[in-house]
Amino acid sequence: MKTLQSPKRDLYYTKDHEWIDFQGTVAYIGICRFKLTGFKQIQEVSFKEPSGFKKQGEVIATVKYKDYLIEAHMPVDGKVLQVNEKLITGDLNILLDSAESSAWLALIVPSQPHERKGLLLPKQYQLNGKSKYAKQ
Repeated sequence: MKTLQSPKRDLYYTKDHEWIDFQGTVAYIGICRFKLTGFKQIQEVSFKEPSGFKKQGEVIATVKYKDYLIEAHMPVDGKVLQVNEKLITGDLNILLDSAESSAWLALIVPSQPHERKGLLLPKQYQLNGKSKYAKQ
């Protein structure tokens, strides 16, 4: 049985708490659970033009709970192929339950699938998160 922590994952993070899992010429992208701190549930996920080419750092979606509003950004340049149907059909809380696994936001084709500039390895992200963003 394949686990989510399989060595086949090519997972990286951004300093803004988004993740990208490279799968050859495509990649899944999403937001980290830490970025949703304070969210008790997800009321709305809106995608900004859910297809087409996006530059690294461009907003691809916003997630809302009461007065909280966070933006999800493209971790790399690339073309959005599809967004996660579960988020369109109303199962929004998967972002809270499985933020860094099955709760991906979009499937993309990175413009440079082997480029990792500006991305953090999981160990780098964890160190960054524990030192800079530790809960008080």
